[in-house]
Amino acid sequence: MKSLLWIVLFLLGLAGVVIPLTYLYTASRLPPLESEFDVQKQLKHSIEGERMSLRAGQYEKNPRPVTFQPPDFSRLPKDLVALYIRHLGCPRYFQTPREDGPAWAWRLFAGVTVGTVPPGDGGCERILAMRLAGRLNIEGPLPQTVAAHRLHSFMQKDQLIVYDLSTAYFERGIVGVEDAAYSLFKRELGDLQLAELAELQLALPPFGYYDDLKQCRNPTVIRQNRDMLLEDLAGWKLVSEDRARNAMAQPVSCTRSL
Repeated sequence: MKSLLWIVLFLLGLAGVVIPLTYLYTASRLPPLESEFDVQKQLKHSIEGERMSLRAGQYEKNPRPVTFQPPDFSRLPKDLVALYIRHLGCPRYFQTPREDGPAWAWRLFAGVTVGTVPPGDGGCERILAMRLAGRLNIEGPLPQTVAAHRLHSFMQKDQLIVYDLSTAYFERGIVGVEDAAYSLFKRELGDLQLAELAELQLALPPFGYYDDLKQCRNPTVIRQNRDMLLEDLAGWKLVSEDRARNAMAQPVSCTRSL
């Protein structure tokens, strides 16, 4: 029994040295991630380059700006946020406290070592932070996990959401939900109605219907899925039943010009 205890203590001591050293070494190889300004600087370079790659071959003037604006949560339609957090798997995302301390550390450790994470809204915080790390061109489970921890240290829950939606890639030159809204509906994101926002949600993870929406492919299926999202949203009391029914009565946006 004594031998087993000594082995356990030795392994714990070894882990107490190896894990911090691994973290520090990995962190030293990452781009600067000390503040939101560091994130914006890196995103500005990559996203503006992506948008310019499309505009260079276009003859018609595109009214959407090329410049990357700092994401602002207040500009996001509340209905889109409600749809997004529901299908992220955390409909009560803003009703639970931000995860920190040992619970957050264990979530990251479990994700990178055993591939599964504990339940709870902290899982959505991890998903969002990991996605943002990937969009900063950080590759590999361990580097992305360390980067996610760094990002989470200075980003609040609303910032994680708005950065995720503002950096989502749809196709060449179309980055972020504001670009996608104009590409699909020829209107600004803030002008979209609930039915259109539900269609926009279909273009986002986990659905990925962007090409179908843009090409108006299978509008019957699009409508069925859109209405399913709206019915589900009302079921979670994230919108009223009347608003959901009114939105479900609308035709699919791409069929209005057919």
